[in-house]
Amino acid sequence: MPTITFVDPHGIEHDVEGDVGQSLMTVAVNHDIPGIEGECGGEMACGTCHVYVADTAGCVPPPRTTDEAEMLEVLIDGVKPTSRLGCQIRVGPELDGLSVTVPSE
Repeated sequence: MPTITFVDPHGIEHDVEGDVGQSLMTVAVNHDIPGIEGECGGEMACGTCHVYVADTAGCVPPPRTTDEAEMLEVLIDGVKPTSRLGCQIRVGPELDGLSVTVPSE
């Protein structure tokens, strides 16, 4: 299982394993990561799974879709180039070692 590091809004790192095919949102909710709520259940409708993806060597998720980029602009204040919705990133072997930060908003 790939290991993902979630840095919560307090700066605490949580190294957790996720099943291949799960979304980052599901992994975070299943491991009680502070700041990730997943209120819409992964339907890309609420923004409560917003994360910043770190530039981790070799661990690059697929780029945002047009729909995800539009939802980020609508739902999130201060979107950064590294902003993603965790519900839109699927865990795979290529993401082993990925680090994401949960914003404090």
